[in-house]
Amino acid sequence: MQIDLLLEKAVQMGASDIHFSVGIEPVARIHGKFVKLVDLRLTAEMAIGCAKMILGEKGLKKLEEIGEIDTAYAIEKIARFRVNAFRQKNNCAIAVRVIPDTIPSMKSLLLPEVIQKLCSKQRGLILVTGPTGSGKSTTLASMIDHMNATMARHIITIEDPIEYLHHHGMSMVNQRQVGVDTQSFANALRSALREDPDVILMGEMRDLETVSTALTAAETGHLVLSTLHTIGAAKTIDRIVDVFPPEQQQQVRVQLASVIEAVISQQIMVKADGRGRVAAFEIMLATPAIRNLIRDGKTHQIQTIIQTNAAAQMQTMDTNLLGLYSKHVISSSTLLQYCVDEEAVRQRARLS
Repeated sequence: MQIDLLLEKAVQMGASDIHFSVGIEPVARIHGKFVKLVDLRLTAEMAIGCAKMILGEKGLKKLEEIGEIDTAYAIEKIARFRVNAFRQKNNCAIAVRVIPDTIPSMKSLLLPEVIQKLCSKQRGLILVTGPTGSGKSTTLASMIDHMNATMARHIITIEDPIEYLHHHGMSMVNQRQVGVDTQSFANALRSALREDPDVILMGEMRDLETVSTALTAAETGHLVLSTLHTIGAAKTIDRIVDVFPPEQQQQVRVQLASVIEAVISQQIMVKADGRGRVAAFEIMLATPAIRNLIRDGKTHQIQTIIQTNAAAQMQTMDTNLLGLYSKHVISSSTLLQYCVDEEAVRQRARLS
């Protein structure tokens, strides 16, 4: 099976993800729906062959030893791919995420204008959150690309694996891949503090050690960007605090309140006409009121502050979704599927 040809076909069809699993045909996810790439069910031998083409002998051996492996793969002039190969039912399966060759601009992604302003911050912590596949990495890549084009900074990214490739522009951009250039996120992050960075992008805050080091980096005068798999600003703050033991949580609240600059929470959904997808955003900015709520452990009140501070360019997820619905970008069923407060949204949208 010529995996490059299948990946190329999927890219041409506009796929976001491609899946190879024994017993079914290779499928591509296009605008959220699975489409068969070929009428040929994958055998165990075919799956191993596909994995070998992508991973090579060394990577295949690692897959067999530990059961899963993350890597990047590229087809010249077509696209780059983020690959996760894993074992299931004693067989091999592969999940592939398409990464375009070019980094989308903030304008093309329809990112709120305030996100561009956040790129000018000199220090602090900016988090982009949302479920898997919601475009967090693309948003961060667009922010880094904007900095690289307009500011003279030293930017260090720590990724697993490297997704979008950044070239030196006005800024110097050094990209490190976990498992290739460094042993772990925590090691790379500690090392980055000695590498004279202005901006540190960490692909994901995974555990107590990386969260703690990221907070320290933001506290010591660096701009830190990272992601979490949460929806909403309040849940994001709670997730960070809950990583720590109970006896440290109040100290962490104080530390987080002093360094947080923004939480950008996003979801991605199919457009009403079925032609592509669109993202919706919740934006929390660290005003004095927000910092006080974080410090005092009153995160349940954050949503109210966001709702009443539209003039400061904050917005709730539901407000953004209602805006997309009013412009006929998304359908009523999509609005209700992705909203936070369904009852309030039904009333505001006048849906029965």
